[in-house]
Amino acid sequence: MSYVQNYFSGVKSLIEQVSDAQVNRLADLLETAWKEDKHVILMGNGGSAGTASHIVNDIQKCLQLECGKPVKAMCLSDNTPLVLAWANDTEYANVYEPQIDCWADAGDLVIAISGSGNSMNIIRGAEAAKLKGAFVFGLAGYSGGKLLAASTECLIVLSENMQHIEDMHMMILHLAFSIVRDRNLISK
Repeated sequence: MSYVQNYFSGVKSLIEQVSDAQVNRLADLLETAWKEDKHVILMGNGGSAGTASHIVNDIQKCLQLECGKPVKAMCLSDNTPLVLAWANDTEYANVYEPQIDCWADAGDLVIAISGSGNSMNIIRGAEAAKLKGAFVFGLAGYSGGKLLAASTECLIVLSENMQHIEDMHMMILHLAFSIVRDRNLISK
């Protein structure tokens, strides 16, 4: 088997392990937050920050264009000066917790993405969100790490290949968004 086919085979085996119930649960949480005008707040590191930033585009723009109503969605890593100021003036593990304190309210949906499940800034942000009464949906890899306990619910991609984990997280978020969109398409 070629390197390319071996990579795709690894992703395919992970796709077959994804829980339909958990993806549908994430879609339901997203739809409820949207319909109840709650915030949908995403946070991640590195590639996971890129995933969080990307999916805000789909959630916010596409649902408004295709379903007629905006989503109050934001990615906490998108304000680079603020992230760097918190990291510089306190510590990197503190870049999301104060933002959660500022933006999260009871009933909001916080999607916390950490490939390892052990990124302390994600853990602290998730814990702060739960204290504020937000629902924290974690996306992790490996065996879930500390994010498993810090989340209200956590979908774990059981892999130790970070690229496969990141691929799966993007697909899961695209799928949850697509479910919500397709349920609520307006006739054109």
